[in-house]
Amino acid sequence: MIKIALVDDNSINQKYFGEKIAVFGDIALLFVSNSGDEFLAKMKGLPMQNWPQVVFMDIQMPGLNGVETIQLAKALYSSIHFIVLTVFEDDETIFNAIQSGASGYLLKHENYLSIKEAITEVLEFGGAPMSPAIARKTLGLLSQRDNSKPAKGSVIETLLSDREREVLTHLVNGYDAKRIAEITGISTLTVRKHIANIYTKLHVNSKAQVISMAHKNKWFNIF
Repeated sequence: MIKIALVDDNSINQKYFGEKIAVFGDIALLFVSNSGDEFLAKMKGLPMQNWPQVVFMDIQMPGLNGVETIQLAKALYSSIHFIVLTVFEDDETIFNAIQSGASGYLLKHENYLSIKEAITEVLEFGGAPMSPAIARKTLGLLSQRDNSKPAKGSVIETLLSDREREVLTHLVNGYDAKRIAEITGISTLTVRKHIANIYTKLHVNSKAQVISMAHKNKWFNIF
């Protein structure tokens, strides 16, 4: 049985997607989340054997948007494939989604067969399923841009304050709270509060996860 999940704040879209998936007896829709924050909260306490293999992700949602959610989730759950399922087909959205780690990009009008084919493509062939219109745009985008650096407006610029990003930089460089306090000129207690806020905002539990996330997303390039 193939396990999938959907992240979309629109109840009508949730209903239609569920109907499309119900056609297939070998696909189980494990859960639906109304936002990126809700998805990450559900994943945080989920045993690995219960993780979805493929997650279909909307872009525009309250709180964390789809691109930000994928960027965080890929660093925490690297085995999961994320396929964007949205109405947005502008160049910037496509580019940011691909750069965040999305495995594919489909428009919401795609039928149930396209959904099944996308799941098969990422799981069995390691492919990158895209709606035809998106595929054409993507070829042009990749030939025009340098994707060696994170996109402007990275998720940490959105989620973290300037001080939190400064603390995160020192944390990733291996310094403990006491040393960070000496460098930044703030108290150790305040540093620990910043670290706790960073963990909460990035949906992580440990320094090791933060370091892994920073490396995978090349955040060093924007500090």
